[in-house]
Amino acid sequence: MNELIQTLAVYAIPVIFAITLHESAHAYVARYFGDDTAYARGRLSLNPMKHIDPVGTLLIPAVLYLMTGGNFIFGYAKPVPIDFGRLRNPKRDMAWVAAAGPVSNFVMALFWMLGSYLLTMMQIAEPFLLKMAEAGILANLVMFALNLFPMLPLDGGRILTSLLPMKQAIQFSRIEPYGFFIVLGLMFLKLFNYWLIPVMIIAETVLRIILSPLQLLLN
Repeated sequence: MNELIQTLAVYAIPVIFAITLHESAHAYVARYFGDDTAYARGRLSLNPMKHIDPVGTLLIPAVLYLMTGGNFIFGYAKPVPIDFGRLRNPKRDMAWVAAAGPVSNFVMALFWMLGSYLLTMMQIAEPFLLKMAEAGILANLVMFALNLFPMLPLDGGRILTSLLPMKQAIQFSRIEPYGFFIVLGLMFLKLFNYWLIPVMIIAETVLRIILSPLQLLLN
C-alpha cells in the first residue's frame, strides 16, 4: 500500500497534466477546424475535472495496479465529443484533430525533460522532484505512443482513416466497435509492447536531440 501511495504521489501531477492537455488539444483543434461541440460542452478547458473519468482514470488503473503488482495498468479519460461532420473538411481535418492529442504529449514530455535537465544544472537533488520529472517524461511518452497506435478509436486510427482512400477508410471504420477490446487484448498479452516500446524510444531520442545543446552545457 505504501508503494502505491508513493507511486500515486509521484505520478499524480504529471498524469493529470498529460490527460488534461491531451483532451484540451483535441477540443481546441476541433474548434479551429469548425466543430464547436467540445467547446460548447466545456471541454476546451484546463480544469482536470472536465476530463477525468472517475472509473477509467482513477478506479480501473488503481485496481489493475494492485491486482497485477504494477505489471499491467490501463486507463482512459472522458473522450472529447467531436462531430467530424461539422469540420470544414471532415476527412482531412480528422487527422489534425486526432494528432493534436499525441503532439501535446510529445511537447509535455519535452518540457518535463527540460525540467529534469534544469534540476541537474541547478544541482537540485530533491528525489521527489527528480522522480516527478521522470514520471512526466514516461507518462507522456506512453500516452504519445499508445494513442498513435493505428487502431480505432485511438488517435492513430483516426489519422489512418483520414489518410486512407474513402472506400478503404469506410471498411477500416467498421473495426471501431471492437478496437478497444483488440488493444486491451494486445496489452494484456504484452504484444502491444512491440509497438509501444520502439515508438517511445524513437520519441525519447528525438527529444534528447532537441535538447542536446543544453545537455552539452551540463557536460
